[in-house]
Amino acid sequence: MLEQLLNDVAALGTLDWIVTGTALIYVTLSARNNPWGWPFGIVSCALWGYASFFEYDLYLDALLQVFYVVMGFLGLYNWLKGGAEGKVLPISRLPLQQHAWIIITGGVLGLLFGYAFSHTSAAATYWDAFTTTFSIMATILLVLRQLETWLYWIVVDAAYVGLYYSRGAILFAVLMVIYVLIAAIAYRSWLRQVDQEDFGEKLA
Repeated sequence: MLEQLLNDVAALGTLDWIVTGTALIYVTLSARNNPWGWPFGIVSCALWGYASFFEYDLYLDALLQVFYVVMGFLGLYNWLKGGAEGKVLPISRLPLQQHAWIIITGGVLGLLFGYAFSHTSAAATYWDAFTTTFSIMATILLVLRQLETWLYWIVVDAAYVGLYYSRGAILFAVLMVIYVLIAAIAYRSWLRQVDQEDFGEKLA
């Protein structure tokens, strides 16, 4: 694995470095609750979609990247202007009952997409389908600045570690491990901010 990783790093071209660099900047800034991570995400996802489709035969993942690009523009606007009276959108918590809806919907859509693409040349269809559907759910929560988005990203990124590793994309698998760690840190950071805001409201 280490040898493969070193070979992957040595084989990186300009496009690969841009994808990796902008992706890390995007996730890091988002974890820090900084809206200017979205433009880096847009660039990274557009290029990553190209790689997924033409190099790794992960068609659903490529389609997901197109979705990310669109959501990137929505996320930037929503974080800056989506709050009350066009102000900054604050972090909020997701109601408990919404988690059941997300899990059931994501599971059903994952099965449907997996079956639909199982008759094509796409690789790891069901695995790809479930990571795709739950990535969509997590992205929507991130656009809405929901605290629990990071819990979903921890699980989704962990699943992507295995998916990319199975396809021989060792560098992307390692990148997903980093994402898992960043998501865990982000959840703790956002949770502290929400608790501080709740405490401030009680004192007001």
